[in-house]
Amino acid sequence: MNINATLFLQAIVFAILVWFTMKFVWPPITKALDERAQKIADGLAASDKAKSELSVANKRVEEELAKSRNESAVRLAEAERRGQVLIEEAKTRALEEGSKIIAAARAEAEQQTVKARDSLRDQVAALAVKGAEQILRREVNASVHADLLGRLKTEL
Repeated sequence: MNINATLFLQAIVFAILVWFTMKFVWPPITKALDERAQKIADGLAASDKAKSELSVANKRVEEELAKSRNESAVRLAEAERRGQVLIEEAKTRALEEGSKIIAAARAEAEQQTVKARDSLRDQVAALAVKGAEQILRREVNASVHADLLGRLKTEL
């Protein structure tokens, strides 16, 4: 065999192999590589999109937290204010009730004082009549001397 013919046949076989590889083997490999590159690119894009959405969501969460903190602070302040108002109203009602109780007690004490004075006047009048009876050594008739006893009571 001749080396030139062998070299020439090997070059033809190599050319057929290159043509076969380019026609049947290379396109599926290229297609698979392109699909893989597209999947990677899509994954990276989705990752970037997820990161941006995450940062937006974090900002929204922070805003909501700040809003809820403010609302809770406002509600707490309102509750404290209402509590103070209720306390002040209770104090006012208690003072009014205490004043009413004191006024009622004073009125009752005044009534009892008047009753006690009347009772004492009656007793003093009775003692005065008994004393006069003892001094005069005779009976003093209350119905006869009613005018005198009435003046005595008013003087006491």
